[in-house]
Amino acid sequence: MDLENFKAEMDRDARAVDAVMDGLLPLHDDPEVRVIEAMRYSLLGGGKRVRPFLVKHSADLFGVSVRASLRAAAAVEMVHCYSLIHDDLPAMDDDELRRGRATCHVEYDEATAILAGDALLTKAFEVLAGDETHSDPRVRADLVLALAKAAGAEGMVGGQMLDLVAEHNDLTMPEITRLQRMKTGALIAVCCEIGALLGKAAESQHLALNAYAHDLGLAFQIVDDLLDVEGDAAVVGKATGKDAAAGKATFVSLLGADRARAQARMLVDQAVEHLAIFAEKADPLKNLALFVFERRA
Repeated sequence: MDLENFKAEMDRDARAVDAVMDGLLPLHDDPEVRVIEAMRYSLLGGGKRVRPFLVKHSADLFGVSVRASLRAAAAVEMVHCYSLIHDDLPAMDDDELRRGRATCHVEYDEATAILAGDALLTKAFEVLAGDETHSDPRVRADLVLALAKAAGAEGMVGGQMLDLVAEHNDLTMPEITRLQRMKTGALIAVCCEIGALLGKAAESQHLALNAYAHDLGLAFQIVDDLLDVEGDAAVVGKATGKDAAAGKATFVSLLGADRARAQARMLVDQAVEHLAIFAEKADPLKNLALFVFERRA
């Protein structure tokens, strides 16, 4: 993989989804515009846009229109950014830095940040349910259902609850794996599922993308754990060393850095193998898996 060319491709896709998100959140002169400003601050404040990339290029496998895939990608990124706003609150992780700048509650205030997160979550489902996302109402309903399951108590929110529990309990490797599969992996997995749903993919294609996303999600979290231990906050764009300070068990604390890195590499290799049925059409997704392993932020 040519890392620089791939980063350029990611940047192009990021700009495309940013343009869609910008259009979905217009500013106005009404008094409640402050919450829109906070939503835009968090949503349009940078980031690698890994999840939108997954949606778009999973959908590309099936010839889905770019307009549809970018709207769906925007919806997933809204859910992701809502989760970051709430995770950063004093009641949760109490972070002051995100993507290299002040977190939403620091830039605005806690109440506005909570409302901005709530509004991004609900806006995501408004976008998925809109006629412009797909002409088939059954597909739109399936999209809403898939994202709701991934984001809720059976997925991301449930994983965040387990993460809070982990601060006061020693978790085993299977428990940490389940925590991360819910907290991080569920939203990554649904990105690929959304692409398959938009394209009305065959069951075998669904299964291949699901297996890819499962391994990618775990690899992504292991690399995150490594960055928390070894990363430079100025490069990563958020505080590092927080898991150790909180006494949380992680892949790195249980396996050690070298074994954790080897595990991440094995998962990335497996993820790439799952895409064999798509041949060269899946090259962007294969390259993303390699990028996840090599990233430093």
